[in-house]
Amino acid sequence: MRSPFRYPGGKTWLIPVIREWLRGMQPPSVFVEPFAGGGIISMTVAAEQMAPRVVMSEIEKGVAALWKVVLEDDAKKIVERIRRFNISRESVLEALEKKPANRVDLAFQTLLRNRTQRGGIVASGASLMRNGENGRGVASRWYPQTLIRRIEEIHAMAGRIEFHERDAYEVIAEHLTNRTAAFFVDPPYTCGGKNAGRRLYTHNQVDHQRLFQLLARASGMVLCTYSDSPEVRWLSERYGFTVHEVAMKNTHHTAMKELVLLRNGFNEDRN
Repeated sequence: MRSPFRYPGGKTWLIPVIREWLRGMQPPSVFVEPFAGGGIISMTVAAEQMAPRVVMSEIEKGVAALWKVVLEDDAKKIVERIRRFNISRESVLEALEKKPANRVDLAFQTLLRNRTQRGGIVASGASLMRNGENGRGVASRWYPQTLIRRIEEIHAMAGRIEFHERDAYEVIAEHLTNRTAAFFVDPPYTCGGKNAGRRLYTHNQVDHQRLFQLLARASGMVLCTYSDSPEVRWLSERYGFTVHEVAMKNTHHTAMKELVLLRNGFNEDRN
């Protein structure tokens, strides 16, 4: 199961980790992803029925619009919009310049930005891809039939997915006392160091200490992912998270470490 979004350096690598984590515990009653973004983890959990209920939240307006459209009755409208769109640099610029008249317009613009702007950036003002794959320019990541199939597959699971355009802290707080909840928390905004979230999103500020304080009160299982930084390690130690390093390469093929943080979780003592 794949997301309609694309983000370089996304979370595909994390899917086996999530499978091991969820299958190593009592089956959760609800899987909560408060910073949904592209939602690939939530989609995988729903598709593989690792939890009977998936709760997603995203405050970025355009991203939220696309999830709402895909999961609700407007899914057919955006599918038809994708099917009819003849992609070219001119048609993309024309589509993005228009003021969206409704939620479907905003959802389509968001998808178009994500698929044609450099780095999958959904914030306005980013430049379009020029060369892309095999010199195809803006068409490099625009695969209509694939996008349509993904949207239709996700829409078919809508009964198991609950989406909110709400503050992440509020969504987390609603499930804190549920001992059978599983929280997957992946803030797209780095704690310390460089902050890719500032380029990717309009809403790009997170109070990380407040987030750790809140998650430390959770009765259920918690798994967080962060780029490695002294600040994250300090917060993890302070609030009782175990830290696991995952070797990664970023989009520039530079070696780096991603941190997987666990609390109340499966196999926390593994090396």
